[in-house]
Amino acid sequence: MTSDADLCTRIVGHWSREVLDGRGYGDHRSMGLSDGRYGIPREVVASARAAERQGAVDTGRSTDREAREGCVARYRAGGPDEGPRR
Repeated sequence: MTSDADLCTRIVGHWSREVLDGRGYGDHRSMGLSDGRYGIPREVVASARAAERQGAVDTGRSTDREAREGCVARYRAGGPDEGPRR
């Protein structure tokens, strides 16, 4: 069974790479993200773009790591308590 944090990491990582590749943002629903998770890829992308401005060539590993860290932090306490939007 996939944990909430693992699923979040896969989705956030995917959309972060899409945005960094120039495909742009959708709204959180079109990305399959809850409103609460929507901020994670925005933070990941901002960090990757800052690293690129400082000369980083490959931001893939740091993007994946930051997606994981953001999702683990989000679900550290088990995630939202109620409702279908997680």
